[in-house]
Amino acid sequence: MRIVIKNGRVIDPASGTDDRLDVVLSGGRVEAIDRNIKTSAEDEIIDAEGSLVLPGLIDMHVHFREPGREDVETILGGSMVAAKSGFTSVCTMPNTTPVIDNQALVRFIIMEAAKGPINVFPAANITKGGKGAEISEMGELIKGGAVAFTDDGMPVTSSITMRRALEYSRMFGAPILSHAEDKSLADEGLMNEGLNSIRLGLKGIPREAEEVMIARDILLARLTKGKVHFCHVSSEGSVEIIRRGKNDKINVTCETAPHYFSLTDDEVEELMSMAKMNPPLRTENDRRGIIEGLRDGTIDVIATDHAPHSPNEKMQEMEYAPFGIIGLETSVPLIITELVRKNNFSYLQAFAKVTCNPAGILNLDRGVLKSGGHADITIVNPERKIKVDEQFLMSKCKNTPFTGRELFGSIEYTICNGKIVYRRG
Repeated sequence: MRIVIKNGRVIDPASGTDDRLDVVLSGGRVEAIDRNIKTSAEDEIIDAEGSLVLPGLIDMHVHFREPGREDVETILGGSMVAAKSGFTSVCTMPNTTPVIDNQALVRFIIMEAAKGPINVFPAANITKGGKGAEISEMGELIKGGAVAFTDDGMPVTSSITMRRALEYSRMFGAPILSHAEDKSLADEGLMNEGLNSIRLGLKGIPREAEEVMIARDILLARLTKGKVHFCHVSSEGSVEIIRRGKNDKINVTCETAPHYFSLTDDEVEELMSMAKMNPPLRTENDRRGIIEGLRDGTIDVIATDHAPHSPNEKMQEMEYAPFGIIGLETSVPLIITELVRKNNFSYLQAFAKVTCNPAGILNLDRGVLKSGGHADITIVNPERKIKVDEQFLMSKCKNTPFTGRELFGSIEYTICNGKIVYRRG
């Protein structure tokens, strides 16, 4: 049976398409994209009037906690939340318990993901045990299905180890996803170092803790000709350093998260641990710098860094609460509300960051809407409001600083590999 999507506004950043078109899906592939496509009685018709028809969205940075913390989230549960949020593909981070540093564990993630509704592409550890010393068996991990390498949650402190990682991963065309943090400079801080940390009496993390490691890894990428991608960029200075690296033709890409273009460290006084993340929320100047980096293409990707924590873990004093927030369900509404509506991004500009750009970095045959391509589709009503509350949130954990907010952008349908895996209501 065919699925025919009619009357929608097709947005495909890869081809620059922004037009009112019909889309036909059949056999897990896109059969046709054209005007006024004729339907038959056997077709399932989706009326996308007033909605955007997008390539299936990609989140290249999520934490699904399995193996080890299935009480918080599982691969299947996280995949269902992603489907509800409009994502047809995600890249899972390897800092689980145990960490994903061998082929058997990569295959475990792929097997568990096969039970779910979306595509899950695992990243594996750069170093064995995530200890930053000995490089993992990258060739075996690639054979097992890994698409990238990262010790996310911990930086690779040793410059020679990072050099070797960039050289080795280059052989496989896989990116190194850098958690750029100088731990000694961060010095167990709890929030951004600045006026607010002084006023609240909380130990601060200077932006330089991120920026110096970004500078180091760009220089190592220049040395090795390796492919480095920076996770969760949070400061204006980081954007400028990456901009210079790109201008020098160094193979560098980066991502930011919706909270970095939506919030500042002013939120910490009211929200406390719900606004605790690493890297931390920074100043208004940093927030504006992130937006401009997204606008001019310095920042390639928007990724959620979706990080579930149980209430008894998160609802503690700042010193004891873990870093991280959930982000899948608020990602599209924040993109539409903050970037499109408030900052005049086009839909093509904004949604390139969650479709073709992450697909290109991870070497995935996804993120495009074309005849013969994978039938991964996200349908979004950009005018329908959602309210972030208990009823809206499907995530097992509710650790978000956006509770109570009304945002524009409702996911109407998520279609993955030609199957409807979510429909609103």
